[in-house]
Amino acid sequence: MKFRQLFAIPNLLCYLRIALIPYFVVTYLHAQEAIDYLYTALILAVMEITDFLDGFIARRYHMVTEIGKIIDPIADKLLQLTLLVLLIYQYPLAVGVLVLFLIKETSMTICGLVSIRKKCRLDGALWCGKVATTVFYICMVLLILFPSIGQLLADILLLVTAAFLIYSFIVYMKTYYQMLKKEDHD
Repeated sequence: MKFRQLFAIPNLLCYLRIALIPYFVVTYLHAQEAIDYLYTALILAVMEITDFLDGFIARRYHMVTEIGKIIDPIADKLLQLTLLVLLIYQYPLAVGVLVLFLIKETSMTICGLVSIRKKCRLDGALWCGKVATTVFYICMVLLILFPSIGQLLADILLLVTAAFLIYSFIVYMKTYYQMLKKEDHD
């Protein structure tokens, strides 16, 4: 791997996102007043913006690297996992969303590994995955920004998140199934 690829701008943004996760966790756990939660939500927003920017810059300026294809989804999943684990303490329904998230990501990882082994793989995220991720982050920002949002609204946000995760999961599994089935027939 070339040094230049390792330190391409999109990859640096991924490293930054990963490095901010512990800082985000500490900030969230020590938040007590509205301004603290606003600051925590701003840190999360910065991490989400780096997620958008790394992909945009990589595609727009032809800076896609093999390391970037690996670390970007890892950074995304680490952040999403962190958010759900943090929210479990305040919102019991987050446990269900966390279990769903783990099932989805484990299944997709297994399918991805099988497809790589069979020399076929998806070229990037499907649109439903991008939409589900966007909805996920919007709901998480709202839950973090407004910790006294109320149980009913929090549950609605978590159920919306779960619905988009389920839809994305179904579409991905169907896509992997069709792709692997086609590869078996070729």
